[in-house]
Amino acid sequence: MKQAAEPVRQGALALKAAAGSLVASAGAWVSTAAYAVNDLPGGPAVNQLNFHPPVTKIAEEQHWLHWFMMIICAVIFVIVFGVMFYSIVKHRKSVGHKAQELPEPIWVELGWTIVPLLIVIGMALPATKVLVAQKDTTNSDVTIKATGMQWKWGYDYIKGEGEGIALVSTLDATHRELSNNPTGAKPDDYLLKVDHPMVVPVGKKIRIITTANDVIHAWMVPAFGVKQDAIPGFVRDTWFRAEKTGDFYGQCAELCGKEHAYMPIHVKVVTAEEYTAWVEGKKKEMAAAVDDPSKVWTLADLVKRGESVYAANCVACHQANGKGAGSIKPIDGAAVVLDADKSKLISVLLNGQNNGAMPAWKQLNDTELAAVMTFAKNNWSNKTEQLIQPAEVQAARK
Repeated sequence: MKQAAEPVRQGALALKAAAGSLVASAGAWVSTAAYAVNDLPGGPAVNQLNFHPPVTKIAEEQHWLHWFMMIICAVIFVIVFGVMFYSIVKHRKSVGHKAQELPEPIWVELGWTIVPLLIVIGMALPATKVLVAQKDTTNSDVTIKATGMQWKWGYDYIKGEGEGIALVSTLDATHRELSNNPTGAKPDDYLLKVDHPMVVPVGKKIRIITTANDVIHAWMVPAFGVKQDAIPGFVRDTWFRAEKTGDFYGQCAELCGKEHAYMPIHVKVVTAEEYTAWVEGKKKEMAAAVDDPSKVWTLADLVKRGESVYAANCVACHQANGKGAGSIKPIDGAAVVLDADKSKLISVLLNGQNNGAMPAWKQLNDTELAAVMTFAKNNWSNKTEQLIQPAEVQAARK
């Protein structure tokens, strides 16, 4: 009786396990569906298998070259392995074939030397053409220097319309906060939204000069067919000419530290008229924002200014309460913040510390740095009544 019941029991256990697996799979599917995202025009697509849709001639040629090479490799693969497996099956020992030595005529030697050489030449010629075109940065209409920093991009318009404009492009703070909630809904541009995108005119040749302040970064926008390393102490360049307007996205493509995933690239391609309007508006904005480092500020005004600087640049890591998170050290109650020797805190902001865990903030001007340090010294439990004037930061830079 026990023996007869055993198969039934095992069957019931198997059915229960299968049901549990089905429920778990359904739950995972529902969870995924609940937070599903859509394709992002100019950026990644859901379940994307191919390259981004190209918006430059170079990217189109890269796509063609990719499929050209893939087809050649696939044909070679099928021929070589087809012949190999046919020979293995057709001439196997089990059907009576015996190993024998074959003569090696000269035409065979020439054939398997010349044919691969012709194939390599046929692949190298179009590849070289595309590679040379990628490096031809002459006769550009606008030249922009892209400087990689932990973990943001600085853009300086150094030639052409817009010359003199400088901006820092940082991941939107709300997206940084979203990353702390792994189960929450994510927007289509998750971790790709920035506060200040690079803006360029459509149909113009844009030269990008890359460098870095700290470690190696890489400026990459797949839709443009562009990827160029940004190396400290070196200057390298690339170019693109976008053929349609829109928003196009990329990311730093070189592992640059713990915040590598939070270093997006957003390029906004606009019409010539819209670009001219943007340039005029940006120059007016920059002129209005120029801070005189010799100005002497009151404590209240400097704290108020520092609050906005902190919200734009520091809150993502150090949190609104100044307590930090994980490996990020707190500002509230920090010894270097409370110290009466202002030079210690100024040095941290200008040079960074802990091997880049706290990055340098030299890209902020003297007033912004003085304001955010004064804010830190007089916020939360840090009631030091100390203030740092912009002139002190300016002197420390020298």
